[in-house]
Amino acid sequence: VGCGDVSVIHREAIEAIDGIELTAVCDTDPARLADAAAAAGVPGFTSVGALLDAGLADVVHVTTPHDQHVAPTLQALAAGVHVLQEKPIAAHLADAQRLVDAAPTASAKVGICFQNRYNVSSQRLRRLLDSGELGAVRGAYSAVVWTRSADYYRAKPWRGSAERSGGGLLINQAIHTLDLLQWFLGDVDEVVGHVSTDKFADVIDVEDTAHLLLAHAGGVTTSFYATLTAPRDRPVEIELDCENAYVTLRDGLTVAWTDGRPSEHWSERAVPSAGRAYWGVSHEILIRDFYARLDDPAPFWISPAEAMKSLRILKRAYEVSSR
Repeated sequence: VGCGDVSVIHREAIEAIDGIELTAVCDTDPARLADAAAAAGVPGFTSVGALLDAGLADVVHVTTPHDQHVAPTLQALAAGVHVLQEKPIAAHLADAQRLVDAAPTASAKVGICFQNRYNVSSQRLRRLLDSGELGAVRGAYSAVVWTRSADYYRAKPWRGSAERSGGGLLINQAIHTLDLLQWFLGDVDEVVGHVSTDKFADVIDVEDTAHLLLAHAGGVTTSFYATLTAPRDRPVEIELDCENAYVTLRDGLTVAWTDGRPSEHWSERAVPSAGRAYWGVSHEILIRDFYARLDDPAPFWISPAEAMKSLRILKRAYEVSSR
């Protein structure tokens, strides 16, 4: 549902995974729908209701703009159809809460795509943190320094609209990193800092730059910086100052031990795709895992409630910055 840019990644995964088949596509734009249906060789529908009524779907992938995430997901869940929905959970907290409230009582499963949790670096760091081998985390730093152009926003104006996107840089680009930070270091209890529109104020009404201090529940703080004003994309950075090592997540994971052991490095996967490189390489792995868990009675581990955490962080950043 939604045949825009990120749907390409989902379609590639569906084609690659044995045992699942793309049976239909849905979009409100007739030209885009016709192109997607012809390319996939499947029926096309202009409404989610018509798609569900056709009885073709066991699982719906929701890859619409942010403000159109929750409605099709709730429709599918009400019909007993599983849903894998792109991030963010919603453009706005009230819509997100509707999905959080509905998910526990639904007969179908719902997951939110935070695929970077499946990266080699993320999985390895999570295991190291769980093992206690790194010792106490004393502090963290993170940066998302990327580039965008005015034409990027003009091509799809919803990206720069606070009403339709729910925000700018933080919800469109940096949300994956915010999600990883709270997954690694614990829930964020307090946010201070500032967001601003330093470069694209003539084309968007959302932020293109942010600097924040995140206070996690366990007492660790993260110094966080993000911008879309750089001349080119830089690798996302997460650094942890730990009792027994200094850990750097940047194009893989490097652990510099403080006890004399040699540093260790784990490289990230690299796979070809028609999608954008900055989306990462783990969509297919997440999608495989979602389908593998469909018969498991437990909720999918990246649930609406889990996805709500990163949305709350960035919405809090907007709130404190507006004071």
